[in-house]
Amino acid sequence: MSDPTSRPFLINKDAAGNYRLTVRTTRYNSRGYPLVSSALQEETFKTANAARAYAREHFRAQPGEYTTK
Repeated sequence: MSDPTSRPFLINKDAAGNYRLTVRTTRYNSRGYPLVSSALQEETFKTANAARAYAREHFRAQPGEYTTK
């Protein structure tokens, strides 16, 4: 998973200074074109590490599956 766009967990900082976790799912249509859907989680986190821990606990995230862009 070297391409950052294929990483399923996006961690962003919102306007209030909290971190938010977005879970992205990639599917491919019959022509091989990627279709990405994303779901912003309702929880907010004080640190990016807390967001990573939440992803590990609830979505079985592995190291290297996170991106910030």
